Amino acid sequence: MSSIQSNILAGLTVGVIALPLSMALAIASGVPPQHGLYTAIVAGIVIALTGGSKVNISGPTAAFVVVLLPIVQQYGIGGLLVSGFLAGVILVLLGLARLGRLIEIVPYPVTVGFTAGIGVVIATFQIKDFLGLNIQSLDGHYIDKLWLILQSVPSINWQETMIGTLSLGVLILWPRLQSRIPGHLVALLIGSVTAWLISQITADFSVATIGSRFHYELNGITGSGIPPFLPSFEWPWNLPDAEGNSIGFSFSLLNTLLASAITIAILGSLESLLCAVVADGMSGKKHNPNDELIGQGIGNMVASLFGGIPATAAIARTAANVRAGGTSPLASVVHGLFILVAILSLSPVLAYIPMASMAALLLMVAWNMSEAKHFIRTLKIAPRDDILTLVTCFLLTVLFDMTIAVGVGMGLAAMLFIHRSIRLTENTKVESGRMNELALPSQISIYDINGPLFFGSAQKALKNITAITPEVRVIVLDMTEVTMVDMSAIVAMESIVANLAAKNVGLVISNLQPRIILKLRRAGVRTRPGRIRFARTMDEAIEKAKRMT
Repeated sequence: MSSIQSNILAGLTVGVIALPLSMALAIASGVPPQHGLYTAIVAGIVIALTGGSKVNISGPTAAFVVVLLPIVQQYGIGGLLVSGFLAGVILVLLGLARLGRLIEIVPYPVTVGFTAGIGVVIATFQIKDFLGLNIQSLDGHYIDKLWLILQSVPSINWQETMIGTLSLGVLILWPRLQSRIPGHLVALLIGSVTAWLISQITADFSVATIGSRFHYELNGITGSGIPPFLPSFEWPWNLPDAEGNSIGFSFSLLNTLLASAITIAILGSLESLLCAVVADGMSGKKHNPNDELIGQGIGNMVASLFGGIPATAAIARTAANVRAGGTSPLASVVHGLFILVAILSLSPVLAYIPMASMAALLLMVAWNMSEAKHFIRTLKIAPRDDILTLVTCFLLTVLFDMTIAVGVGMGLAAMLFIHRSIRLTENTKVESGRMNELALPSQISIYDINGPLFFGSAQKALKNITAITPEVRVIVLDMTEVTMVDMSAIVAMESIVANLAAKNVGLVISNLQPRIILKLRRAGVRTRPGRIRFARTMDEAIEKAKRMT
């Protein structure tokens, strides 16, 4: 089989998988299902052609649900698409700033905390449709929504629950058959056919479907379910807000939505780069993280102009693409075209899918996303700092919102990095026994500095150097293992030189890398008042120190 044929087959396979998932994720985000399909079509094709990974498949993902739903509830579809456009701009800027490698190293507890929290929230919100509860809308914070669901349990609808349970059972059991046919496609098919057959036999049997829940009106044409039309161009700010009025374009609106856009961009970058790393391991190819961010940004900007919600690379769809033989962006293009053809030809059939079956599908997505085994394993074996970070990110995601969770999570990631980097930098005074071996007088002290000197670590490593006994006249700093020096360290060095000069104590810096010596010279450290020398080797440093005593 040729490469082109393999990629076409892989694209068709992923298209079958992405079709129901895109609809389900759009519904979970609070918008009609066609917007998820538009996302898979436009963003999937554009990102594949402009991004840095040859095998990533992009579209709507579960990671965005907890961010997008509050935006839709507060600002409508117009606010959501404006946020997606802004997020695309931010992603392009991140890529141009070459921050792709930096985003890839977010700590594992942070990402697991996010994904586990998102899984819990998604699963909670699906209980309403899965059980057919009599709830008009889920508003408020997570605790408010959970309490409303619990209060509504007496209104459980056995018909919806039966179809939802049947679909969920198929989703759980189907993988055991090791069939190449996607389990969620089978589950939706069985759920839809069962609900339709029973409704034909029993007039009292009725469940909510995509066709009964969603309606559209376009150019005077009204219908139920998904409109069988191509996605059309429309400026996002011309679309309605939560009240049904055009949301408009203003600096005030951009300022209001900026925090949400930043959250979308960070989540999108994390998800897409993580997916690219996984895909590299499966396919043997290598992605360019900065180009991938730029492609994700362009894709999100273009998708928002055609009714698409925010998109990112999806690990499950990308893995299916690689396993099916996908090796180039052609597979993603075929996947998008397949969904486009499905919209034009299968819209009447898709309207029969029960909402309870879609809820069952999302429950399975939430379970897979929660990574419960990894979450529990981290709690059992991880260091205390990692456990605290994991639990904090998880609770903030569930109890508050992703904007707060992402901000705090990224801050915790930075704090963990700084804290552990500081611990790597040490300042050790050479013991008297070693001094005797080197035949050094008591007027000379040697300090061994290990690790990078940057803000935080510089102060820790250098703070004890000036605390010397009266007989010491020269200090030697062995900086063989100092790999970098930032401005904070330069200021600390200047302070040490001035302090020692006030005590008439000399300073010899040994084995410092030439590029770092150049930095210190440019900063004027060498011309500061006081006795300071540089030496290439420790022997040279000791000889200079003896001459300075």
